Amino acid sequence: MSEDTNPRPQTPLLDRVHSPSDMKTLSDGELKQLAHELRQETISAVSETGGHLGAGLGVVELTVALHAVFDTPKDRLIWDVGHQCYPHKIVTGRRDRIRTLRMESGLSGFTKRTESAYDPFGAGHSSTSISAALGFAVARDLGGAPDHGLGDAIAVIGDGSISAGMAYEAMNNAGHLGKRLFVILNDNEMSIAPPVGAMSSYLSQLYAGAPFQELKSAARGAVSLLPEPFREGAKRAKDMLKGMTVGGTLFEALGFSYVGPIDGHDLDQLLPVLRTVHERATGPMLIHVTTKKGKGYAPAENARDRGHATAQFNVLTGKQKKAPSNAPSYTKVFGDALVKHAAEDDKICAVTAAMPDGTGLNLMAERYPSRCFDVAIAEQHGVTFAAALAAGGMKPFCAMYSTFLQRGYDQVVHDVAVQGLPVRFAIDRAGLVGNDGATHAGSFDIVFLANLPGFVVMAAADEAELMHMVATAAAHDSGPIAFRYPRGEGVGVDLPEHGEALEIGKGRMIQEGAKVAILSFGTRLSEVMKACENLAAKGIAPTVADARFAKPLDKDMILDLVANHEALITIEEGSVGGFGSHVAQMLLDEGALDNGVKYRSMTLPDVFEDHASPNAMYEASGLNASGIEAKVLEVLGITDLASKRA
Repeated sequence: MSEDTNPRPQTPLLDRVHSPSDMKTLSDGELKQLAHELRQETISAVSETGGHLGAGLGVVELTVALHAVFDTPKDRLIWDVGHQCYPHKIVTGRRDRIRTLRMESGLSGFTKRTESAYDPFGAGHSSTSISAALGFAVARDLGGAPDHGLGDAIAVIGDGSISAGMAYEAMNNAGHLGKRLFVILNDNEMSIAPPVGAMSSYLSQLYAGAPFQELKSAARGAVSLLPEPFREGAKRAKDMLKGMTVGGTLFEALGFSYVGPIDGHDLDQLLPVLRTVHERATGPMLIHVTTKKGKGYAPAENARDRGHATAQFNVLTGKQKKAPSNAPSYTKVFGDALVKHAAEDDKICAVTAAMPDGTGLNLMAERYPSRCFDVAIAEQHGVTFAAALAAGGMKPFCAMYSTFLQRGYDQVVHDVAVQGLPVRFAIDRAGLVGNDGATHAGSFDIVFLANLPGFVVMAAADEAELMHMVATAAAHDSGPIAFRYPRGEGVGVDLPEHGEALEIGKGRMIQEGAKVAILSFGTRLSEVMKACENLAAKGIAPTVADARFAKPLDKDMILDLVANHEALITIEEGSVGGFGSHVAQMLLDEGALDNGVKYRSMTLPDVFEDHASPNAMYEASGLNASGIEAKVLEVLGITDLASKRA
């Protein structure tokens, strides 16, 4: 998008701020002007790069106030999740690169330790910041002396993120240890999906009517209204009420001193409060700040998700610049298919963790709200909840991104797999996701699910196959089953009216060839077929098969491929130790490689890959058509064919 379309804002004060130390000399009035310019610069930058806009706009004043009051990077400022950190990056020496956000070799869309000393703890997933802040506080008191020294620890966590159990575990531990640390509760009443659950209700009560002190008094007086058994245990009753009433008593019960709520967009409130707690705090402090996601930019404020994640856009209109779709997204195909099955079977229900839109369950939530559950940012709870739904005779689909399902892994093992419960895992964002980088890549689910006894693990090669796998999962009631699919558009195949249940553990032949067989698991099949077109021009015609299942493997088909070819190549969008490793184990156990058949396994490289476009990441991984073609030539011993002909 040209600069003519989106002219750069005038930022005379921001131009003078190269690091937070430059803010120490500014008056409070100048800090207000700085916040205004920082907001305009954030909007301008994201209009060119795309990314998480609303969260950053909601914390502009808070960013300015924290850096003005605290002494970063000696004081460790930890942004939970990190998608609100763009303004923070601009004032911490990275403004000259802010228009490389989420691009290859550019700035990460999250905080990242290797990027800057001002990012003391990397993020991407939610609810880790308080644990990290406590770790820094304890390290400080034990004499830890990393670069820049070690001062205060400040965690900034949203009302959506604080609903996750890990945040409470950390607060409970922090209150017990009594260390000086600061938790800023950034309450914007808007996580990616509208916040759900008791925590959001609790916070919203803080705005209702009665002054804070009156509520505390009412709570104390209410003991006399309790039934007789509770009066005898008045102290216990008071403690119970503390946890139920508003005004910070829940946090105080955990050992935190509570301040708030204060207006997070009013520097006349923020600066004095932060200066006071910075000067006087001796133990853990919770500062409750209310903000508005997308603040100061009308198109973001008015958007349903407050501009959570945007493509490039026109600053004046807010209109996003998106390429037209050629095919439906895998996510939408899943959502549509699930609704069709739910219409036919009232036992089908769905569970997600704060991502109803991202997983396509918004369709299910609209049509069958009583059977669709958003459990908030609580994957562990979500998996166990789904397990009990299955034990209770329902047919739950647990729809989570691959990267977030990792957070519920113990529950997948202990509560689902060990008990053999038929939870259907719909795993979105499988494989590489591009600009969100290593923290969001779906690299490991094949490995961590296929090693579990009794699990069925599938991967869709295209959107029609995904429909069949939804049908397969709906019909499978003898144990846990999972199917994975990537982010983005399908390949444009014709879709059936209705998916059909597949035979468990049976793959399909795509084309018959000679000498080398390619066994694909997942959506790399389209790249395999492109490679075969190129190879055909060289007189090479591989056999191609779609495995469909990583567990159980189609043993007969694979052994037949090995028996009739000189070489077998497996390919998958996952890490080392997954589908290819299971195939290798089976072939070794069967003695199928004893006669000298060559076997190669193509996986993602054994590294955490930095953000780039998905195409660039797959090219670097060797998992695109040219990489597959090169692997076929290599295994046939004719790697230099092209150079000989040249």
